[in-house]
Amino acid sequence: MNETILGSIEFQMSLLLFVAIAGYLIASRINQSAVIGEILVGILVGPSVLGLITYTDFVQSLAHLGAIFLLFVIGFEFCLRDLTDPRYLGIAFIGVVVPWIGGYLTTTMLGYSTASALFVGTALTATSIAITANVLKELGRLDSPAARAIIGAAVIDDVLSLLVLGITTDAIKGSLEIQNLVTSLVAAVLFIGLGLMVGIQIVSPLLARLDCRPLARQYPEFVFLTALAIAFLYAMVAELIGLSSIVGAFIAGVSCREITLCQSKDPREGAEYLQVIFAAIFFVSLGIIVDLHAVTPGIAVLVIAVTIVAVLTKVIGCGLPARLFGYSWRDAAVVGFGMAPRGEVAMIVALIGLNQGVIGQDIFVAILLMSLITTIITPIVFQNWLLRSGMDVREVSEPQ
Repeated sequence: MNETILGSIEFQMSLLLFVAIAGYLIASRINQSAVIGEILVGILVGPSVLGLITYTDFVQSLAHLGAIFLLFVIGFEFCLRDLTDPRYLGIAFIGVVVPWIGGYLTTTMLGYSTASALFVGTALTATSIAITANVLKELGRLDSPAARAIIGAAVIDDVLSLLVLGITTDAIKGSLEIQNLVTSLVAAVLFIGLGLMVGIQIVSPLLARLDCRPLARQYPEFVFLTALAIAFLYAMVAELIGLSSIVGAFIAGVSCREITLCQSKDPREGAEYLQVIFAAIFFVSLGIIVDLHAVTPGIAVLVIAVTIVAVLTKVIGCGLPARLFGYSWRDAAVVGFGMAPRGEVAMIVALIGLNQGVIGQDIFVAILLMSLITTIITPIVFQNWLLRSGMDVREVSEPQ
């Protein structure tokens, strides 16, 4: 009976939410972002310390929902112009190439195989938009030029990382085909372009028309449910073509940004309530997925080396181009550190490599820990240095 209760969905959901609440309490006591508190408490209750929660399919599903809701809500803060600035392409491109090379060279210097080194480099190209976006939202800085550069570059980064993953996987298998890579790239670019066009030109007006119907007056939640269904449809299509589902959810949010409703519940407000619940579980899950017992002295050396390279290559690879494009040194540093979190994206790359037998448990654990540490570093740097609450907002200005 006790095992039945402990394994029930109700108990697990209750425990996860209480853990998330504890994360907020810890964050408030140490004066850090809620993301930090939630990840730390995830480590505490996970396999690393207490072992109360493991990364089950149920936890994974809830975390996945959290990332989707979070990026759907973030999308409402952005318009089409924020994603089409050519400077973001330059930031994203250099910010993928530099970590790829840096990760490869570092891993080979430590004596690992070429295949393992290629996969580490691939994991370092990724950027987890969810972590940085949530911290910027928490600090009230989503409308700053640096924040828009981070989000715009991160969307392009996801496309380029998909291409890098394809190149790496095919190269290791010895079956590198340019046609397949071009097809993947074109599909990703078309999805983002067509997704935005269809969303802004068709989906948004459709939701506005639905709001004028008697059905919306009778059921004010009807438009919200429709918008949410469209967000998940976008997320599904993004995953089908190899992109992260959260990119699809973000594009859906951008598409719904300009909707003006008269009698329906606001989709943004409804999604924010869901985001509060599930995004908290998402950040807790990042701590749960890591098992510190698997760390040996050899793995620790690899983790330290790869983490240092992971941070430096994004700070240099994204921050320096941002500076060259006219951003201030402070904003360039914000862009560089904002692109540093690898989060769940690098974890997925590591899992692909492990399942394909390309990397061993040592590389897998190292990538997981690197993802976790880079996820923690950014909120700390933002809140205590680059984006301190005492900083004059006028210091953040649009580059010319």
